[in-house]
Amino acid sequence: MPQLYDLGALIGGLLLLMLGGDLLVRGAVRLAERLGLSPMLIGLVIVGLGTSTPELAASVQAAIAESPGIALGNIVGSNIANLLLVLGTSALIAPMLVERNALWRDGGVGLVAALALVAASFTLGLDRLVAMAFLVALAAYIYWAYRTEKLVPPDHPPSHDHTAAFDRAEAAREFDPELAPHATPTGSLAGAILLFFVGLAIIVGGGTLLVDGAVAIASAMGVSEEIIGLTIVAFGTSAPELVTSIIAAARKQSEIALGNVLGSNIYNLLFIGGVTGMVAPGPVPEKIVQFDLPLATLAALVVMIFAYTGGHINRREGGLLFAAYLAYTAFTSGLI
Repeated sequence: MPQLYDLGALIGGLLLLMLGGDLLVRGAVRLAERLGLSPMLIGLVIVGLGTSTPELAASVQAAIAESPGIALGNIVGSNIANLLLVLGTSALIAPMLVERNALWRDGGVGLVAALALVAASFTLGLDRLVAMAFLVALAAYIYWAYRTEKLVPPDHPPSHDHTAAFDRAEAAREFDPELAPHATPTGSLAGAILLFFVGLAIIVGGGTLLVDGAVAIASAMGVSEEIIGLTIVAFGTSAPELVTSIIAAARKQSEIALGNVLGSNIYNLLFIGGVTGMVAPGPVPEKIVQFDLPLATLAALVVMIFAYTGGHINRREGGLLFAAYLAYTAFTSGLI
């Protein structure tokens, strides 16, 4: 059985990752204001990438610690949790209306990224060449999202099909209004720098605690690190997406809830996968290649079919997604 200390390290690490990520993004937003970056760039780059730092820290530190099961399990498991748990829960709260153009555009990017990881898993693994290609693809996606959002008129209707990158930033701002850039920079430059580095330090410490606790728990329970990464760690690092999407759904902002999930999955695969591969390249664990990664890809396709066929994800479909996540977790954990 896992020791109380190990459980405390895991939970404490997750909490520190969330706290550190919030402080880091706040500091980065204030720095970006001081540098005169446009609100759109701050949202797409600073907030969009910054809110992925907890997942990034967990995967990178696990890879450095030679625990690829946790590193890759976190990436793939987070995508499964986003598609099944987060979308399922959001749709149960309020049916999600879908702009089909946005669905195929952003959902298509996420699906292609998942297929690219599948292809890499059977060939090169997550080596530096693949990782660099992922990061280049991410830069191209953010640039394309920026160009797309610039074409949106100031008085656009709420139903306008924003990019998933934009909706991800909006979802974060709904949860934490401090992440919204101000026309006039707030606070001092020194304060912004301090906030950024304090957040970074907390993230590093939290990632170390989480990985140490996860490895110890896997050893004590006699299960593989992949299982811990795919379930406990992935659920924990997906918690912010769950909270922000629930808030958006409760406020009848279904397009933001969906965009938040699609954007998160794109950043998980291209940003976190790319950085993890650059820092600690290696093969994708066999279990993840054979079952979990294909499942994540299938889940992305099913969500697109659900959304496209009716123009929305209704409560029945949301219930199916939610039930599928419970079944997946039970199966992966060996409960069924």
